[in-house]
Amino acid sequence: MSSAELPDLRTREEIHGYLKDLSSQLGLSLSDPQFAVALDSRDQLKKLREEFNIPKIGELLEGRAKADGLDLSAECIYLVGNSLGLQPKNAKELLSIEMDKWGKKGLYGHMDGTYDWYSIDDFVKDENARIVGAKPIETVVMNTLSVNCHLAMVSFYSPTPQRYKILMEKDAFPSDHFVVESQLNFHGYDPKEAAIYIKPREGESIWRNEDILNVIEEHGESIALIWLPGIHFSTGHVFDMKSITEAGHAKGCYVGFDLAHAAGNIEMSLHEWGVDVAAWCSYKYMNSGPGCLAGFFVHEKHAYDFDRPRFVGWWAHSSDTRMDMKRKIQLAPGADGFKISNPPTLSIMGMIASMEIFKKTSMAELCIKSRILTGYLELLIEENLSSHVTIVTSRNVSERGCQLSVKFSCPLEDITKFVKERGVMIDCRSPMMRIAPAPLYNSFSDIQAFYTILLQAFDT
Repeated sequence: MSSAELPDLRTREEIHGYLKDLSSQLGLSLSDPQFAVALDSRDQLKKLREEFNIPKIGELLEGRAKADGLDLSAECIYLVGNSLGLQPKNAKELLSIEMDKWGKKGLYGHMDGTYDWYSIDDFVKDENARIVGAKPIETVVMNTLSVNCHLAMVSFYSPTPQRYKILMEKDAFPSDHFVVESQLNFHGYDPKEAAIYIKPREGESIWRNEDILNVIEEHGESIALIWLPGIHFSTGHVFDMKSITEAGHAKGCYVGFDLAHAAGNIEMSLHEWGVDVAAWCSYKYMNSGPGCLAGFFVHEKHAYDFDRPRFVGWWAHSSDTRMDMKRKIQLAPGADGFKISNPPTLSIMGMIASMEIFKKTSMAELCIKSRILTGYLELLIEENLSSHVTIVTSRNVSERGCQLSVKFSCPLEDITKFVKERGVMIDCRSPMMRIAPAPLYNSFSDIQAFYTILLQAFDT
């Protein structure tokens, strides 16, 4: 590796040390815009930013109050990829081609052109598998996230009088609560009795892995399914999926994960870890477009378990004989055997556009940049804003992805209003601001500029 490239650093101490040493070598303060430029020059992935449409400040603030001296033609500071990723520039062209094909070919478009509609989801299968650390046979793209969470539980929550509980985290994303509680109600169980909610210790904001493992050890024989997030949506905390899966399996539980905030954010090895089932959306860090199709994973060890309960439609039928229109289903092996309907072509084009960008890098390379990018934000806050800003997300780099969740010494709505009026796109879920610098398109200059605006907010 060249000294002019970002190094692969794994701990907070290594990252902060690198940034401070480089600052000293260059004779620039950490908060100097030129220091951020120097970091950007070392970013091996910086050209990927050019693959995305970044909203202009003027387009965002039209009709609203604007700060004096603001350049409305400048790109905004987009730190909200944890809610919706940016639009790939080639998405509109790809969609237009398929729209044109539909107009000119009608039904025949199913088997015509670069992307045949009949098997269009196959064009994103391999890349989705690579992003989550799975095999293609274990991965499929279908439906949306909450639907896939329900389908996961149809197949992996089969309660018995002795083993009927579901383990999940307290204060999960509301949809996960609704899915779990409705599944329990459907099977005739009271969620107050059949759901085990794990929570951080008193006075703490994030979960300790040893506490999760202790709950599994204590209650495992009554747990049918462990259902946790890969990353908690609010705190940005990364759960130790490997050890949780091992502990769950040791007690005879199925183990599944909602990877909404993990897919495209952190390195995962779902196959190697032995995870039974997982689901993820594709519109956050995977930049596939609002409401785009979700991912679904079923481990290879279940690939030929055709007796496993599932809700199916004709797209679960083996593609070789699907169009024979027989009334006896011949399930496809692996995750394909859990599909229900044919994939929506127009929606999936956004994912194809994004996957073409992901093919130009790897999750390992993205995470090298991400650790330093988020570490830079963390260091700037610690060095200059610690009296006003409290970082909620873990300081342990292995327990976070790109997101830093923070609390302020003054009202959240005041800070949010201030930064948004200066061209920052940010997500807040009271009482926290969730800052998510995405390595595919965010720069170190984005971080420096955001920090400067945040500093101005408190000076004001």
